[in-house]
Amino acid sequence: MSGIPEESGSGTDDVPAAPRLPAFITQRHPGGPLPAELRTCEGADARDYRAAFHAGALPMALVTPGGTVIAANTALGTLLGADPAQLPGAEAAQLVDLATDARTWNAYREVLDRRRTRFRCTRRLKHRDGHALWVEVSVAPVADSENVLLSVADISDWRELQARLRHLQMHDPVTRLPNRALFFERLSAALETSTYERGGTGRIGLCYLDLDGFKAVNDTLGHRVGDRLLAAVATRLTRCADQSGYGPGGGHLVARLGGDEFALLVEDSTGTEQLTELAQTVLTALQQPFDLAGQRLSVSASIGVLERSAAGTTATGLMQAADTTLYWAKADGKGRWTLFDPERNAHRMTRQALSSTLRPALERGEFVLEYQPLVDLEGGLVRGVEALVRWRHPQFGTLAPNRFIGIAEEDGSIVHLGRWVLRTACEQARRWQLQHPQAEPLFVSVNVAVRQVWDSDLVADVADILEETGLAPGLLQLELTESAVMGSAGRPLQALQALSDMGVHIAIDDFGTGYSNLAYLSRLPVSVLKLDGSFVRGFQDEAHPNPADETIVEALVQLAHRLGLTVTAECVETAGQAARLRRIGCDTGQGWLYSRPVSPDRISVMLGERSG
Repeated sequence: MSGIPEESGSGTDDVPAAPRLPAFITQRHPGGPLPAELRTCEGADARDYRAAFHAGALPMALVTPGGTVIAANTALGTLLGADPAQLPGAEAAQLVDLATDARTWNAYREVLDRRRTRFRCTRRLKHRDGHALWVEVSVAPVADSENVLLSVADISDWRELQARLRHLQMHDPVTRLPNRALFFERLSAALETSTYERGGTGRIGLCYLDLDGFKAVNDTLGHRVGDRLLAAVATRLTRCADQSGYGPGGGHLVARLGGDEFALLVEDSTGTEQLTELAQTVLTALQQPFDLAGQRLSVSASIGVLERSAAGTTATGLMQAADTTLYWAKADGKGRWTLFDPERNAHRMTRQALSSTLRPALERGEFVLEYQPLVDLEGGLVRGVEALVRWRHPQFGTLAPNRFIGIAEEDGSIVHLGRWVLRTACEQARRWQLQHPQAEPLFVSVNVAVRQVWDSDLVADVADILEETGLAPGLLQLELTESAVMGSAGRPLQALQALSDMGVHIAIDDFGTGYSNLAYLSRLPVSVLKLDGSFVRGFQDEAHPNPADETIVEALVQLAHRLGLTVTAECVETAGQAARLRRIGCDTGQGWLYSRPVSPDRISVMLGERSG
């Protein structure tokens, strides 16, 4: 009988007192002479105890302080596949594998030396006929004796049941793949230092995939067909891993994490190329139709792929990155794999940080307005200014609108931010008017998001702000993008019409980049077109001008004028561009040629110089 080093650890239980057993059990051979301490006992009692010891169902042996077996009962011989009469004289530690690891051996010796009251451990032994069995070994001192009692309980059935229950607990019943619990257990183990300091690459890779359109299969064909599809997908994923050399035993795992989400974990990966090749293999395999009980189905998948050093990586961090990358794959068009991009992720994290602090920033007064002049191209005078919001973020510095306006539109905070911008701009325009009564009043142009029209009473807000600030409606211009204005109907169109009736000017911003439905302009309450900067940038090559650019802009300007609209050109950066726009008939210009966006004080200086 030999012991097999086992996976489970050893355990110990201390008890208040050692068991009191008859001293006759300490004799070396059953039926031999009794020790001196038993001679005072009645013979019938001794025989009864001896018979009970040898007939007991629990395998037992009496062991000397040196670890040698004195006596063994029949049950122990049966368990070990040996003649119990041959066991006395053998080393107990060798019989039940107590010497293969230091912790177990030291605990066992402490009981023999009376420095411990009891020791218990679980061992995996190999029977002489070849089969393995699990046993629980207990060792305890015998009262009134220097010897110890060793007992061995066969727990193989219990261990088998435990293994079966664990398998059920750790595997998905539909696909029979490892489930989320086993996946994370395996992932955490792979990230431990001990696993990648034994000659591996020290890297780990993951393909995190989601079936595209799986919900439609469940909804239209039922969950039974959906489950069959999941099982078929699991089979193909496992085959892909096996064919790529990532099968069982290779330090890799294919798991179903829930729903239609699967993961292929690659331990000791060799680089991103290995993971992207696996992802492409999976996509190719899943693109082949599935024949399921008369149903022929075609599916695709989106896969997030990442590969990195295991050192310093946590399971939570890895899965967050995988989830983000899977989202990118879906956002990029589905049916593809996308590789994790640290720079893209940093942008996402920054966006998330901005989103979480945008609303409180408004309350803390972190937003300011700058103003860019709108200049009459013919006379060169400043006619108005466009209010441009800036976020003075305590962590990221001053942010331009393109960094946070989209976030504000998504979470609805654009309504509160837009109301603040409108009020602040009108207050400032009125303040300039009062400070420079001799100068012609400047109109102020404020950008309005389409969500402000839908989610707020914009007409009432504008009316209230104009009344509170004392600014004339004709000195306020509201800018909406072409895509927001074109096709307007219902509430948006009614709001624009009410604002126009109030005397507020409506401008279409970035004209030429959206629908460009010129005929629709006649039905909108619009008074100004702002040409997108791409048209003006086409004028930059003054030595070799493109006649087509000038023809298009000229046609737009003439059409706008015939409709009674004025035209503002954005992004005017050179005198040559201004001259060509002036020749075409454009009304006003805006751009760095005249001024960058500046503080209200700088605009006030401009007004003072003009009135002086």
